[in-house]
Amino acid sequence: MDKIKDTRSFMRVTHRYLGYFLAGIMAVYAISGVLLVYRDTDLLKKEKHYDKAVGKNLSEKELGKELKIKNLEIEKTENGILYFKQGTYNSETGQAQYDKKELPFVLDKMTKLHKSQSKDALSPLNTFFGIALFFFVISSFWMFNPKTKAFKRGMVFTIAGLIVSIILVFV
Repeated sequence: MDKIKDTRSFMRVTHRYLGYFLAGIMAVYAISGVLLVYRDTDLLKKEKHYDKAVGKNLSEKELGKELKIKNLEIEKTENGILYFKQGTYNSETGQAQYDKKELPFVLDKMTKLHKSQSKDALSPLNTFFGIALFFFVISSFWMFNPKTKAFKRGMVFTIAGLIVSIILVFV
């Protein structure tokens, strides 16, 4: 019976601290997952202006790839200057001036973890999953009495999980 009790104790303790560790990671995934569902909208995005030198005489496709603008379309061309929705490109000098809407740096890094779009059939499920994960993160702190040693140690593991996930986002 001692072996069974030791295994049960080991499993419970391991589950507890692994759960606390994952709480930090799941918080980052939950927030970024909900943001990603709406990445095809301008939710939380800010407009940023770019003035960038790129190659000369680039084709429409090459320019879109160089500027990282999907589906870039040239609207008109006058005196070597190509006009597109986001800005202009001087094909003779290689100078491009354009605007892009982007998430703030930290949120942009977080959203690189996984992808989904609001127009996808699974977007309601992805949104529910993100919100449910965030609820799981918050509700887990009510699983143990805050005055206990296990809860206090758990907080250390939660912070460690959060820090590890943030470090991995920037690697």
